[in-house]
Amino acid sequence: MAMVGLFWIAEGDVYVGAKPSGLAPGVRLTPEGVVALGDKQSGLWPWEDVRALTAENAPVKSLKRQMGALVDMVLTVGFGGTDGAPAMTVRITDAQGAEHELTAYTAAATGYSPAEHDLSRDLLAHLTQGAGTLLTTLAAMAEWGRRREGGTPRAADREALLREWLRAGA
Repeated sequence: MAMVGLFWIAEGDVYVGAKPSGLAPGVRLTPEGVVALGDKQSGLWPWEDVRALTAENAPVKSLKRQMGALVDMVLTVGFGGTDGAPAMTVRITDAQGAEHELTAYTAAATGYSPAEHDLSRDLLAHLTQGAGTLLTTLAAMAEWGRRREGGTPRAADREALLREWLRAGA
């Protein structure tokens, strides 16, 4: 399992945000479509019906955010708090122009780097540019996940992967 930008890739599965466990909300990207997971959201949006796919409210790394995360960790560990992971909104616009909002927890405790955030949002838009682009890109992401051993790559490697996946199917 590894985080690359706003994505969590576990073996061949690709998620926007962290891979959900239990009843937690999440969003999975499959060759068939966008799948809502969790107790309070469900559904499948086939790719041919998806006109736009965006992620909003994902935390972007800054010194202020890192200091806040450190303070939260100290308070949680030191005083028994139960602060949850921050969530982001995944927005799907369908063929009829209707918007659907899904929730996914983020995988980066202190936020995503500005470059990873922007590249990830570009990659989400890239997935809606047609079946060939979508299938080639998702296949590249899933194949990388199946080959990956170990944890999350370093920041420069994550950015390089996002750029590579943006070129897939182009």
